[in-house]
Amino acid sequence: MEDRADERVLPEPMTQALAAYERHLISERDLSPNTVRAYLTDLSGMLEHAAALGHTDLASLDIRTLRSWLAKQQTLGKARATMARRATSVRVFTAWAHRVGLAPADPGALLGSPKGHRSLPPVVDESTTRALLDDAGVLADDSSPVGLRDAAILEMLYATGIRVGELCGLDVDDVDRDRRVVRVLGKGRKERTVPYGVPAERALSRWLRVGRPALFRAGAGGALFLGARGARIDQRAVRTMVHRRLGAVPGAPDIGPHGLRHTAATHLLEGGADLRTVQEMLGHASLATTQIYTHVTTERLRAAYRLAHPRA
Repeated sequence: MEDRADERVLPEPMTQALAAYERHLISERDLSPNTVRAYLTDLSGMLEHAAALGHTDLASLDIRTLRSWLAKQQTLGKARATMARRATSVRVFTAWAHRVGLAPADPGALLGSPKGHRSLPPVVDESTTRALLDDAGVLADDSSPVGLRDAAILEMLYATGIRVGELCGLDVDDVDRDRRVVRVLGKGRKERTVPYGVPAERALSRWLRVGRPALFRAGAGGALFLGARGARIDQRAVRTMVHRRLGAVPGAPDIGPHGLRHTAATHLLEGGADLRTVQEMLGHASLATTQIYTHVTTERLRAAYRLAHPRA
């Protein structure tokens, strides 16, 4: 596991608890393999620390042990966001252990964690976004399959604000073109429906009519977007394309798909959309996550204040 030069063998009760938790994450919470791996990596580190202090099972874990483990993360130079994530992993684990009877108490409930500094990518202003999408549309006018695909991907990313992983996972049947909505499978296998606009529909129509049949190869199944070799497109290819396309627009910041997601959310809020609508569209479990996008809408708030308040 990471951060340890000398891996220690965990006591058998801890190993069994970790295996049971892995089964819980896979079968009951239906988490992705990458998410499960991240949880287990964090927890293995904590349990090895506890074992080094003399603990042999979960029943003896206490808040002092958990805090000393978190303090060790700081001495190792871990970022605040990493420490916050690892503390969350432990809190969820100890709550589960208490719930299933592996521990008489839940020491993780008392474990605090440093608040991570949320860094957001820069916002692409509306004129630059328009230039990006217009340029992609011009490049797609020669009807090359890749050009049509890139134009459709850019339009859909900006129109819906979906994550790049969600976009890559879309199938053709997930798109209801009559209603102009797309069914998205988000984090934790949670499904949501997201609308998209007329420009995105035009780009999507051209891709499905001309581009996708030209790239399609056996084995691609129902994948909506395909790579140059005809298989389902992967996230790395989409990120590379977005960076390249934005790099061709004068004055555009160097951002990827997440930057377009951030831009879509910001433009929605600046256009008057309420926070809960944006939360539902983005698939955020907590409204607090959506609120991080509101810091860029201050100018709109000030403008409204100047117009509306009698003593502005």
